Amino acid sequence: MGFSYQAIGVTRSPYRQKFAIPRQPNLVSEAEADILFEDGFNHRDCMRGLEQFSHLWLLWHFHQTSGLGWSSLVQPPRLGGKQKLGVFASRSPFRPNPIGLSVVRNLGSKTINSQLTLRVGGIDLVDATPILDIKPYIAYADAIPQARSGFATDKPRACWDVNFTDSALDALSQCQSRYPNLKPFIVSVLQQDPRPAWRARSEDDKQYGMALYDLNIKWLVRDGHVEVREIRPSESTD
Repeated sequence: MGFSYQAIGVTRSPYRQKFAIPRQPNLVSEAEADILFEDGFNHRDCMRGLEQFSHLWLLWHFHQTSGLGWSSLVQPPRLGGKQKLGVFASRSPFRPNPIGLSVVRNLGSKTINSQLTLRVGGIDLVDATPILDIKPYIAYADAIPQARSGFATDKPRACWDVNFTDSALDALSQCQSRYPNLKPFIVSVLQQDPRPAWRARSEDDKQYGMALYDLNIKWLVRDGHVEVREIRPSESTD
């Protein structure tokens, strides 16, 4: 059987590309986003009572990878990207139906110029992700203390200390008024080591870049820490 769904909203996220997004929600608590509701759902009645819940489930569409197909076997990053498991034993974005599921913090809703917006925290969604549904997180039903988590038993620990060059610190100070939490946000993202899984916890001499908000951030791993070297507006970078 085939089904058709309509997006109820779209995400405005600081993650402007897939690279550097944490592999699970709530690994980077500083990551916050707005959900802007589409016509037909842009009504406060849809949100009535939602303020009672501290956390929410988001169901969303993998819009950047949905056209790339899927495979019955995948290579989870948590296993170093080398061991294969069945797609249903993973959270790979390459699925028969490209639907994602994330639990996020409920930071409240507001309406500005007739646009209803929901603020959420701890996100793992790229900018412009379509939202299919929102459901309240029910602690007694959704949290199962005795549950087994297979190969993902423990939360990944922070890999590296993160340092900033003087020029990067200068750029941070210039961004302070627009993005007051930018520095801890960058630190939390980089401590997750967003590089390919086979590079995890190893040093290399390659300079990486990631897009957060309208900024391009250049960094590398060396001498046992991450060094943030440049922070520039995205439009001024190659």
